[in-house]
Amino acid sequence: MELTKLFQMQKELDAYIQENRKEQTDVFREKGLALLVELGELANETRCFKFWSTKGPSERNVILEEYVDSIHFILSLGIERGFANVKTWPQSDDTMREKNMTEVFIMAYEAIVTFLNNPTEENYHIIWQWYDALAFHLQFSNDSIIEAYIAKNEENYERQKRGY
Repeated sequence: MELTKLFQMQKELDAYIQENRKEQTDVFREKGLALLVELGELANETRCFKFWSTKGPSERNVILEEYVDSIHFILSLGIERGFANVKTWPQSDDTMREKNMTEVFIMAYEAIVTFLNNPTEENYHIIWQWYDALAFHLQFSNDSIIEAYIAKNEENYERQKRGY
């Protein structure tokens, strides 16, 4: 999937948010924690780990919205560290896709924490690979991800205007 447009949209949103902030501080760690929280919210909506419950996952559109909430923060973290030059989404390999969804979530968490503590481009790519594995398990197409990202990006602007 082509990421150039998404990086540009995220840069513009980040700049808009930064313009309206009172403090001009480095928010890399805050964005990292936000990404971890969003990943947890996504896991919660899939219910993949809730072995004790017979209730199924949330509706597909709810899960997709949680997924793209994470994408906003992945893009933003890459921008923060100068990795917005990633043109195409780094793909997961078969060993990543063969893991069950719970394991993919755990590995995505691990990749995020590793990146936060050692923000290299290689570690950044690994986050994208685990998110690709999640998209594979969730059966999200590139088009559905892009469409949902664009819609959520617009919603985020509206939220900022309302003082969210």
